[in-house]
Amino acid sequence: MKRRYARSHRWRQARSIDELAAMARQRLPAFAWEYVSAGAEDERTLVDNRRAFQRWQWRPRTLVDLSEIDSRATLLGRECAMPLAIAPTGYNGMLWRNADIALARAAWRHEVPFTLSTVSCDSIEAVAAAVPEARLWFQLYPLRDAEATRDLIERARAAGAEALVVTTDAVVLGRREWDSRSYLSPRRLTPGHTLDALLHPRWAAQALWPDGLPTLGNLLKYLPAGQHSAASAASYIGQQMASDLSWDTLAEIRRHWPGKLIVKGILDAEDARRCRRLGADGVVVTNHGGRQLDGSPASLDCLPAIVDAVGRDLEILLDSGIRRGSDIAKALALGAHGVLSGRATLYGLALGGENGATHALGLLHEQLHNTLALLGRPRLAQLDRDCLGPPLHLSRPAIGGTVPSSPAPPVPGDLP
Repeated sequence: MKRRYARSHRWRQARSIDELAAMARQRLPAFAWEYVSAGAEDERTLVDNRRAFQRWQWRPRTLVDLSEIDSRATLLGRECAMPLAIAPTGYNGMLWRNADIALARAAWRHEVPFTLSTVSCDSIEAVAAAVPEARLWFQLYPLRDAEATRDLIERARAAGAEALVVTTDAVVLGRREWDSRSYLSPRRLTPGHTLDALLHPRWAAQALWPDGLPTLGNLLKYLPAGQHSAASAASYIGQQMASDLSWDTLAEIRRHWPGKLIVKGILDAEDARRCRRLGADGVVVTNHGGRQLDGSPASLDCLPAIVDAVGRDLEILLDSGIRRGSDIAKALALGAHGVLSGRATLYGLALGGENGATHALGLLHEQLHNTLALLGRPRLAQLDRDCLGPPLHLSRPAIGGTVPSSPAPPVPGDLP
């Protein structure tokens, strides 16, 4: 009997994030799926984010007392159930009504932080009011309008956000070609994709009813009167991305923000050192999930050098490619303090809202526990580089003098 995932939306039966992704792909119209899953250009970096984890091999120990497995961690000085925060993702309302509130509740139920995007559909005030117990981080896209940027920072402070996560790697958007093929022009679907959306009534009822496409809640106060639609908000953010974002801009943000400051978009050790000198509290090692510069290295491949450079001084979070609890463990073994995960919880959200996202977090948590046990390191503090063998692409040549090659990547546009 051929192996395949069940063709259903019964997300409670999913045993992995990849299975959730397969279910989400069936439930969502094609344009929404491409928005969530697509990478830039040929999607080489998107694929390599997963390959990077597969290249590292475990070196398990045996005859270890496994009566207590402890995956609790500390992120930004506060304890959480596992070393993970939900990553900032924009326009989640395309997947589920009040999606950002649903994600915040799922994070709270699992005792992990939630990062709200500047381009979220639910405003930071709405999320803070709906889930006051949540550990709320706010992701900032610096805007051309300096007053609006300062106002966003002040709103984050007033809402009780414990961290400001400044994204630095999306000043110019990558060429997300598979995503763009859904449209005749910006925000105008092709006839085929329009028909496909009409063939997904359950999605439409959950995401679009009764008000249509949701707008971007954090940006409404900056839009002209009477122009609060999703299209107007998208046009605004497209025009307002600060193309002159620089280290001076980041220093100005540091002066205005009194709380923890995390810089997201770091792949180079020297950039991490500059973040340290500027007074940041942490960095996110990320290639934006393979959605920006195609051909940039996998985030995991950049992690060891950045850990060696600033790991004793800054909190280091690894983002891009997290699909299993074992991925979290590998990131920690290479020196990260924790990880961000965005797509994993979006797959669950697209299927079951808050409960679906909670299920995705539960899968990652259970898999992390299982990995610690099988590895013979029952506590996170025992994870270090001794747990890992050399990555396959650096292994000694096999007989005949060649290194075994990695499997061919999936066909672009057909990624789990």
